[in-house]
Amino acid sequence: MKLARHEKIIELIKEYDIDTQEELAARLNEAGFKVTQATVSRDIRALKMTKVAGKDGKSRYAILQDTQPGLGDQYTRVLNDAVVSIDVGQNLVVIKTVTGMAMGVATALDALKWPEILGCIAGDDTIMCACKSTELAEGVMEKLGSILNRR
Repeated sequence: MKLARHEKIIELIKEYDIDTQEELAARLNEAGFKVTQATVSRDIRALKMTKVAGKDGKSRYAILQDTQPGLGDQYTRVLNDAVVSIDVGQNLVVIKTVTGMAMGVATALDALKWPEILGCIAGDDTIMCACKSTELAEGVMEKLGSILNRR
Protein backbone atom coordinates (compact mmCIF):
# COMPACT_ATOMS: atom_id res chain seq x y z
CA MET A 1 0.00 0.00 0.00
CA LYS A 2 2.81 2.40 0.91
CA LEU A 3 4.69 1.75 -2.34
CA ALA A 4 1.53 2.32 -4.38
CA ARG A 5 0.85 5.52 -2.44
CA HIS A 6 4.40 6.75 -3.04
CA GLU A 7 4.05 6.04 -6.76
CA LYS A 8 0.78 8.00 -6.78
CA ILE A 9 2.41 10.92 -4.94
CA ILE A 10 5.17 11.06 -7.56
CA GLU A 11 2.56 10.98 -10.31
CA LEU A 12 0.51 13.74 -8.64
CA ILE A 13 3.41 16.14 -8.09
CA LYS A 14 4.48 15.70 -11.71
CA GLU A 15 0.95 16.38 -12.94
CA TYR A 16 -0.07 19.20 -10.57
CA ASP A 17 1.68 22.11 -8.86
CA ILE A 18 0.95 20.96 -5.31
CA ASP A 19 2.15 23.37 -2.65
CA THR A 20 0.65 22.10 0.63
CA GLN A 21 0.43 18.80 2.48
CA GLU A 22 -3.31 19.32 2.75
CA GLU A 23 -3.68 19.60 -1.03
CA LEU A 24 -1.59 16.46 -1.52
CA ALA A 25 -3.68 14.59 1.07
CA ALA A 26 -6.90 15.70 -0.65
CA ARG A 27 -5.67 14.50 -4.06
CA LEU A 28 -4.57 11.17 -2.58
CA ASN A 29 -7.96 10.74 -0.91
CA GLU A 30 -9.67 11.51 -4.24
CA ALA A 31 -7.50 8.79 -5.80
CA GLY A 32 -8.71 6.25 -3.22
CA PHE A 33 -5.85 6.42 -0.72
CA LYS A 34 -7.19 7.15 2.76
CA VAL A 35 -4.47 9.33 4.27
CA THR A 36 -4.07 11.96 6.95
CA GLN A 37 -1.80 14.98 6.92
CA ALA A 38 0.57 13.10 9.27
CA THR A 39 0.87 10.24 6.77
CA VAL A 40 1.56 12.71 3.97
CA SER A 41 4.22 14.40 6.11
CA ARG A 42 6.00 11.06 6.62
CA ASP A 43 5.73 10.27 2.90
CA ILE A 44 7.26 13.65 2.03
CA ARG A 45 10.27 12.89 4.22
CA ALA A 46 10.57 9.31 2.91
CA LEU A 47 10.49 10.50 -0.72
CA LYS A 48 12.94 13.34 0.04
CA MET A 49 10.48 15.88 -1.31
CA THR A 50 11.03 19.58 -0.92
CA LYS A 51 9.48 22.79 -2.15
CA VAL A 52 10.94 24.48 -5.20
CA ALA A 53 9.97 27.62 -7.07
CA GLY A 54 7.66 26.91 -9.98
CA LYS A 55 7.66 28.75 -13.31
CA ASP A 56 5.05 31.16 -11.98
CA GLY A 57 7.11 31.93 -8.86
CA LYS A 58 4.86 29.97 -6.50
CA SER A 59 6.38 27.13 -4.50
CA ARG A 60 5.48 23.52 -5.22
CA TYR A 61 6.61 20.09 -4.10
CA ALA A 62 9.31 18.26 -6.04
CA ILE A 63 11.60 15.32 -5.39
CA LEU A 64 15.27 16.16 -5.13
CA GLN A 65 17.27 13.42 -6.79
CA ASP A 66 20.20 11.93 -4.90
CA THR A 67 23.44 13.17 -6.33
CA GLN A 68 27.07 12.89 -5.46
CA PRO A 69 28.22 15.28 -2.75
CA GLY A 70 28.76 18.66 -4.33
CA LEU A 71 26.64 21.34 -5.85
CA GLY A 72 24.35 20.25 -8.67
CA ASP A 73 22.25 22.50 -10.87
CA GLN A 74 19.13 21.63 -8.89
CA TYR A 75 20.67 22.80 -5.61
CA THR A 76 22.13 25.93 -7.16
CA ARG A 77 18.72 26.80 -8.57
CA VAL A 78 16.98 26.26 -5.22
CA LEU A 79 19.56 28.41 -3.42
CA ASN A 80 19.52 31.20 -6.01
CA ASP A 81 15.72 31.28 -6.27
CA ALA A 82 15.01 31.20 -2.56
CA VAL A 83 17.77 32.78 -0.44
CA VAL A 84 17.13 36.38 0.56
CA SER A 85 19.89 36.95 3.12
CA ILE A 86 22.60 35.17 5.13
CA ASP A 87 23.96 36.20 8.52
CA VAL A 88 26.11 34.66 11.27
CA GLY A 89 25.71 34.73 15.03
CA GLN A 90 28.48 32.82 16.79
CA ASN A 91 28.29 29.24 15.46
CA LEU A 92 24.86 29.71 13.82
CA VAL A 93 24.28 30.64 10.20
CA VAL A 94 20.84 32.22 9.79
CA ILE A 95 19.44 32.11 6.27
CA LYS A 96 16.33 34.07 5.32
CA THR A 97 14.38 32.74 2.34
CA VAL A 98 11.35 33.54 0.26
CA THR A 99 8.23 32.53 2.21
CA GLY A 100 7.64 28.77 2.08
CA MET A 101 11.10 27.92 0.72
CA ALA A 102 13.15 27.37 3.90
CA MET A 103 12.60 23.60 3.86
CA GLY A 104 13.79 23.36 0.26
CA VAL A 105 16.94 25.35 0.97
CA ALA A 106 17.66 23.33 4.14
CA THR A 107 17.26 20.11 2.14
CA ALA A 108 19.70 21.42 -0.46
CA LEU A 109 22.19 22.36 2.27
CA ASP A 110 21.86 18.93 3.90
CA ALA A 111 22.43 17.26 0.53
CA LEU A 112 25.71 19.15 0.13
CA LYS A 113 27.04 17.23 3.14
CA TRP A 114 29.37 20.05 4.20
CA PRO A 115 31.25 18.66 7.24
CA GLU A 116 31.26 22.03 9.02
CA ILE A 117 27.44 22.01 9.26
CA LEU A 118 26.13 19.91 12.15
CA GLY A 119 22.50 20.30 11.06
CA CYS A 120 19.79 22.66 9.87
CA ILE A 121 16.38 23.56 11.27
CA ALA A 122 13.92 25.13 8.85
CA GLY A 123 10.78 27.10 9.49
CA ASP A 124 8.69 28.79 6.81
CA ASP A 125 11.18 31.46 5.76
CA THR A 126 14.16 31.03 8.09
CA ILE A 127 16.84 28.38 8.49
CA MET A 128 19.26 28.02 11.39
CA CYS A 129 22.37 26.00 10.54
CA ALA A 130 24.44 24.94 13.52
CA CYS A 131 28.15 24.80 12.72
CA LYS A 132 30.98 23.22 14.69
CA SER A 133 32.55 26.60 15.53
CA THR A 134 32.23 30.34 15.00
CA GLU A 135 35.06 30.27 12.47
CA LEU A 136 33.41 27.48 10.47
CA ALA A 137 30.10 29.38 10.51
CA GLU A 138 31.87 32.36 8.92
CA GLY A 139 33.28 29.98 6.29
CA VAL A 140 29.83 28.54 5.54
CA MET A 141 28.46 32.06 5.07
CA GLU A 142 31.32 32.85 2.67
CA LYS A 143 30.82 29.60 0.71
CA LEU A 144 27.08 30.28 0.39
CA GLY A 145 27.81 33.87 -0.60
CA SER A 146 30.14 32.72 -3.36
CA ILE A 147 27.53 30.27 -4.67
CA LEU A 148 25.03 33.11 -4.73
CA ASN A 149 27.62 35.60 -6.04
CA ARG A 150 27.18 37.64 -2.86
CA ARG A 151 30.15 38.64 -0.79
